[in-house]
Amino acid sequence: MHIHGLIEDSATLANLCARFSNADFITVDTEFMRENSYWPELCLIQIADENEAAAVDPMAPGIDLTPLLDLLTDNHDVLKVFHAGGQDLEIVYNLTGKTPQPLFDTQVAAMALGQGEQIGYSNLVDSYLGITVDKGARFTDWSRRPLDERQITYAIADVTHLAKIFPMMLKKLKITGRGAWLNEEMERLADPAHYFNDPDLAWKRVRTPSRKADVLGRLKALARWREKEAQNKNLPRGRIVKDETLADIAAHPPRKQGDLAKVRGLSAAWASNDIGGRLMDAIGAAKPLPSDEMPSRDDRKPALGKEGALVADLLKLLLKIRAREINVAARLLARSDDLEALAAGQRDDLAILKGWRFEQFGRDALALVEGQLGFTVRGGKLKMTRTEDEE
Repeated sequence: MHIHGLIEDSATLANLCARFSNADFITVDTEFMRENSYWPELCLIQIADENEAAAVDPMAPGIDLTPLLDLLTDNHDVLKVFHAGGQDLEIVYNLTGKTPQPLFDTQVAAMALGQGEQIGYSNLVDSYLGITVDKGARFTDWSRRPLDERQITYAIADVTHLAKIFPMMLKKLKITGRGAWLNEEMERLADPAHYFNDPDLAWKRVRTPSRKADVLGRLKALARWREKEAQNKNLPRGRIVKDETLADIAAHPPRKQGDLAKVRGLSAAWASNDIGGRLMDAIGAAKPLPSDEMPSRDDRKPALGKEGALVADLLKLLLKIRAREINVAARLLARSDDLEALAAGQRDDLAILKGWRFEQFGRDALALVEGQLGFTVRGGKLKMTRTEDEE
């Protein structure tokens, strides 16, 4: 494989992307910094096919990333391969409003091949190529220039290894017939809505013990305000106001701006500055949270009940058994929410009652809740048993 030097100019990048536009697949990775900013700062893009690889410097003066971004989001003839690509996809979405498509994530594929739920990149490389990944540059400051040769070599290796691993994984998926299992997960990962950060939903990330509509309404208004402040200033939301302070203000709102000087976690300057004024405006505009937005009183959901909770636990046990039997990550087969919904009596619009999930797990899960399946111990191992088999 030919490894290019660091690409820092638009013409070289455009030529590279023109060649990659004819590839069957490309492997992609990014290096970024986000510790001190709201938006992740893109510092390096690595890309490869089966014949060549390069690192692109998006911070190079005057470089035009359009050919690369178009290749990722608009060329649907080239498969884009990532490993645990959620944050990489978020960066592309932030730049374009679109996500790379079509998409293949090797971490998700590893779930279907029985390699765990979140296999790390270095473990994946070791298992397929027998190579120990050099982690020396892992925690480097990718925003500093110039990048040295070791950093660039480390970064490019991420995509060159992946370009060798992907065909091997694809062959295994074809042999096992599990390629179709991944379609839904890949579609979910590629859904642009998955990366849209809605300020109106930011309050759901803030923990609070209160279930009062007025308190939660203020929390929603305050979280929306903080999200927009963080975006406009490009600062982590915790640098604006920490979660616990936000929840405390929602529960005990100050009557006037001068009272902000008494709030733990805020600077006394907020009692008279502009940001303190905007915070007070958010409180003043808050309305009680509508009943249809109120959170559940119990994580297990009211409809589940005590008996339903026990059934859900049995379903989780069944899931572990089936995942072990067919050598697949349990999370790919079913999620806890679906198991609890099934235990509570829901039958419509459950992923485990559709397609391959129904064939591999859902049929038995349904049989269990309907009393047609039980558990027994044979030879020291827990087994599933049809109730009619025991008669």
